[in-house]
Amino acid sequence: MSKIFVADLHGKEEIESVFVVKIFNTMEGKDGRKYFNVILSDSSGDLEARLWQYSEEVEKNISKSSYVRVRGKLNFFQGRKQFILSHIEKINSSEVNEDDFVMKSTQNPELMFKELLSIIDNLSDVYIRDLLRNIVTDGEISRRLKTWQAGKSIHHAYKSGLLEHILSCTHLAVNLSRHYHVNDNYVVAGCILHDLCKIYELTDGVNVEYTEEGKLVGHLVKGLEIVDRYAYKIKNFPHYTKMHIKHILLSHHGEYEYGSPKIPQTSEAFLVHLIDMMDSKMGSMEMIKKTDSSTGHWSGFVKHLDRIVYKSDLPFYPEYIQEEELNEERRDTRPATPPPVQPKKNNHPEPTTSMANMLRGLKIEDK
Repeated sequence: MSKIFVADLHGKEEIESVFVVKIFNTMEGKDGRKYFNVILSDSSGDLEARLWQYSEEVEKNISKSSYVRVRGKLNFFQGRKQFILSHIEKINSSEVNEDDFVMKSTQNPELMFKELLSIIDNLSDVYIRDLLRNIVTDGEISRRLKTWQAGKSIHHAYKSGLLEHILSCTHLAVNLSRHYHVNDNYVVAGCILHDLCKIYELTDGVNVEYTEEGKLVGHLVKGLEIVDRYAYKIKNFPHYTKMHIKHILLSHHGEYEYGSPKIPQTSEAFLVHLIDMMDSKMGSMEMIKKTDSSTGHWSGFVKHLDRIVYKSDLPFYPEYIQEEELNEERRDTRPATPPPVQPKKNNHPEPTTSMANMLRGLKIEDK
């Protein structure tokens, strides 16, 4: 049986393929009957599924992260793809190619890592340059950085997504620091270190979860530990340099309500926050356009962005439209001529007495 990917599912069709279970919940309908709400996944996206026939065996054997072989029919519900399952069975991980089920960055992680090191080597502050190089070239840190996701489900949530996000932010740091005349050494440091400790906050693999350290400590505080640990190894590392780097890390979420212990109080810290927010939001927009299962130009409602998203490319004209092409386009888009409107039949009889006749002879006396 050949693998059918979520992205290749378009019309109503019978499907038999292998997926990984992202979500598996037992639900109860309005009639009291149990059914299974399932999210199936592969490297191309997610697929909402339902198994209406409740089974204790299925409930016992299937769980999150299970590889499953499924059969059923693809339908559309409220404009979204929905897979109605007739069969689901767990299979061994040895029967699948894990690469088919892990979404990855479109960029080569080794090349991204070399590019990041090149930016670090061009920094003018010797202490910040040495600190960043010592951190990212640490064997365990570099290994994880090349493969880790930046988020569990939303923010660059795919293999090597963390490195892609960090490199993208770092490019913005170099260019925007020049534009706004701020110290690029600190902005680059902030963009490289702000999310780096997600390598400790999140697991890797097919279904990413928060680690114990992620739940109890988090990547902001862990980032301060990393700065202290590696700055300590550099002779005479300036105290105030370290303090300002720590401030950038503590404030990069921007607002207290977003979990930021501090708000940005330097131009460099504020710029890091804005860069991080911009890159994460634009990354989310691209992910929605690639993976949303709604039909047509528009996505379904995206809760974390509080909007629906236009998924298609915008009109683009590298050359002027010729008059005959414009006329042809107008003909193609002109609505069909509606049928002539027929006068409505009036079932009520015409009045035999006009208002003028009724009022004739009426006298109004002035008092």
